[in-house]
Amino acid sequence: MAESSIVLVLFGTFLFLLFIGAPVTVSLGAAALATYFYLDKTPIVMVQMAFRSVGNFPLMALPAFILAGALMEAAGISKRLVAVAESFAGPFTGGISAATVLACMFFGAISGSGPATTAAVGMLMIPAMVKRGYDKGYASAITASAGGLGIIIPPSIPMVIYGISAIGLSVPMEAVAKYGTFQSVSISKMFIAGIIPGLVISLSLLILNYFRCRKAGYKGSGEDWNLCIVAKAAREGIWSILAPVVILGGIYSGWFTPTESAIIAIFYTLFVGIVIHKELKLKEIFRSLETTTWLSGRVLLILFTATVFGRILVQYQIPAIVAESMLSVTSNIYVIWFLIIAFLLFVGMFMETLAAIMILTPVLLPVTYNLGIDPVHFGIVMICCLSIGFATPPLGENLFVASGISNISLEEVTSKALPFAGVSAVAVFVIAFFPELSLFLPRLFGY
Repeated sequence: MAESSIVLVLFGTFLFLLFIGAPVTVSLGAAALATYFYLDKTPIVMVQMAFRSVGNFPLMALPAFILAGALMEAAGISKRLVAVAESFAGPFTGGISAATVLACMFFGAISGSGPATTAAVGMLMIPAMVKRGYDKGYASAITASAGGLGIIIPPSIPMVIYGISAIGLSVPMEAVAKYGTFQSVSISKMFIAGIIPGLVISLSLLILNYFRCRKAGYKGSGEDWNLCIVAKAAREGIWSILAPVVILGGIYSGWFTPTESAIIAIFYTLFVGIVIHKELKLKEIFRSLETTTWLSGRVLLILFTATVFGRILVQYQIPAIVAESMLSVTSNIYVIWFLIIAFLLFVGMFMETLAAIMILTPVLLPVTYNLGIDPVHFGIVMICCLSIGFATPPLGENLFVASGISNISLEEVTSKALPFAGVSAVAVFVIAFFPELSLFLPRLFGY
């Protein structure tokens, strides 16, 4: 049966359902089901395949990290991390908005979620920036833009999903013969690889923030930078600072796996919140469990249907056809990177991040294999691209969160966030064109 007709049924059904407003999960599942009926195959295979997809051991890290992030916010850990970041602001131009970027980096090392990072940091930093004379729209825009760091700075929920999606894809033998061995994809390796790219994007945001604040006249606190203030904030937030150290240090040292580290993070947070800070009550714990159940169920439903969708693509060699078509246009790796990044930035504007990863990984990864691009490097670039989608319309989840916190129109936040999206896109091209930014640390740690 012609692959073109299978693609027409699969993507035609998927896009039609999206167009009429069906949820992504329903669109993916219905498209896969329609294709199975078209191929005259029993749908029970689809159900069995989907159930196997949600039974992976690494997937246990997903609800555990979500719960750890929710508990840390309730336990006052995120509040103290923000206070540490704000203590560095001092009299510098745009200091408190720069502190917002730093706070998003700190909290990103806990939550693994863009909207969660925006909400946790924004609740504290947006009012603080407005109090210092910042425009509400700008304060919301920098927070929404920096919130995307939540999925780049490890640990990252999308990195877990990418690792699961990529592990099942085999490297073409011709690619191995031409370029040698590739680094295998693992969640631990993805976490390590995300550190430097996360810093590159953070630096791009900080540089643009400085120039925009200088132009707008946003000054610092008016007080000299005081080491005593920094030391006091660090002392009060020492247990919060240790949270990402415990999580990431244990993974990188090999003491425990990413899945086990998520469980460690939960118990660490419970200890700090109940015994040290004494702010974590039973009511907050139940609320965190409720949040975890809702978010995990949403993600697992997407994974359930997206896995079947992706398997159909792989089974009928659709990725190979896409790779061959793209390579027939040009073999210049920089042009291919430009096409891939432009496509991912476009997709990030319209599609939920986890669904995009699960759908596009089986399609685009073979293309990168044929070009000699390491799958770990490609995964980092993909996640960086999709992180920008959190702050670009029309989907832009971070924009909605920041707009709700500051109580101003979405249009005003969006107009001030687009320059940050632009400079982040430039940073992604830098990360793509210089693979060592992603691969240096994994090699240094012996992965």
